[in-house]
Amino acid sequence: MQEEQKEWFESWFDSPYHKILYKNRDTKEAKGLVDNLFRFLEIKPGCKILDIACGDGRHAQYMQAQGHEVIGIDLSEERINRAKELSNEQLSFYRHDMRHIFRLNYFDYAFNFFTSFGYFQQYRDNIIAAEAFAKSLKPGGKLVIDYMNISVVKEKLVSTEILHTEGVTFDLKRSFEDGKVVKEIRFTDDQGKARKYEERVSGFELEDFKEIFKTSGLTMTQVFGDYNLGAFDQAVSPRLIMVFEK
Repeated sequence: MQEEQKEWFESWFDSPYHKILYKNRDTKEAKGLVDNLFRFLEIKPGCKILDIACGDGRHAQYMQAQGHEVIGIDLSEERINRAKELSNEQLSFYRHDMRHIFRLNYFDYAFNFFTSFGYFQQYRDNIIAAEAFAKSLKPGGKLVIDYMNISVVKEKLVSTEILHTEGVTFDLKRSFEDGKVVKEIRFTDDQGKARKYEERVSGFELEDFKEIFKTSGLTMTQVFGDYNLGAFDQAVSPRLIMVFEK
């Protein structure tokens, strides 16, 4: 019997080299997005918030500090273990697959930041995840998904890049294959062993999300194109940020 092949994110996100490669991500910009969304959604203290694919928990921590009960979920055991160091009475983290419901009808808001969707090999898994998001929300609850604008990503795709950080040289190759943005990552680890990982993220457009969420029980109510919540323009917007309501 053939062993089921792992999804790419099941190994790469638990690698210590993932943290090294992405250590310079702009957390200030990310907090600005949280602030803008909280203002737009008029989120009052005391809400129950789910951070889907929370990574190391920094943004969940930032949201909790504004007076909310926040739960972060992520499939990566390594990242959840780091996140748990931030835990308190109103902030908790769990290793959990987003395709499964987490606390039925429990949350006022759910957030999925920084293109943390569209990773699955099977298209149907995206629909399953969308339905799980919906079921975790209370009636009237809202979901925000922050995704790349694939039109701009394809136009500006850098096909090859060499990055040197913390003594590691990363050889990166990017392409668009079979509807997915593919990043091949090669480097030599600290034991002298050649390593190769791959990221594959679906190039979903706005209409794709409408189709994915069609049967979820959520209605798309707003679409923005950047972290300042400017209007979405497929030709130029850096992001695709969608608000859904149950």
